[in-house]
Order: sequence, then structure tokens, then C-alpha cells
Amino acid sequence: MPTPCPVQTAIGIVGGKWKAGILFRLQKGPMRLSQLLREMPWISERVLIRQLKELVQVGVVSRHDHHTIPPRVDYALTPYGQTLGPILLAIGNWGQAHIDAGRAVLPD
Repeated sequence: MPTPCPVQTAIGIVGGKWKAGILFRLQKGPMRLSQLLREMPWISERVLIRQLKELVQVGVVSRHDHHTIPPRVDYALTPYGQTLGPILLAIGNWGQAHIDAGRAVLPD
């Protein structure tokens, strides 16, 4: 069996259209689903929930159900997920430089 590529492994976990944006926003602290939806109005609730479940499954995001009425659930980076902070910051800085340089954004 060939040795897995570390870059492909990392991109497989945080890559895709929405996960990096979700992780970037969760660096601010725990957020409810509704907060994430307000900050990311271009993503549907269904897709956001699916992405969060996948991030919880790989251990970079935690889901905390407060068992209250009305229901209250928070999502937060796990300590393991917090190790992505410098990587996300570097990618964000590069992306901002790309935008500032007048380069085209990615196609949909």
C-alpha cells in the first residue's frame, strides 16, 4: 500500500467549497448554526449541517448540545482543530492579497 500524501490528506479534511470558511469563522469562538448561516448566507442550512457533521466526524469541530428548550447547539473548534489556525490565517492572507491584486475570484 502506498504512503498517503500529507497534503492530500489535509485538503481532504478541510478542502471543498465550504469547510475552510466554516473553520475560519469558528476561530472566533463557539457559534450556533444560525450565526454561521448569517455569516455565510450563500450556503444552505442543509449543506452547512452536512459540512459541520463531517468536520465533527474528523475531530476538528465539536458539537455541544445544551439540551434546552428551545434547542441550543454550539459548534466550536476542538483543540486539534485549533491547530489549523495558522494555516487558515496564511491561506486567508494569501487570498486577500490575491483579491487586492485584482485577480479574478474562483468560478462557481
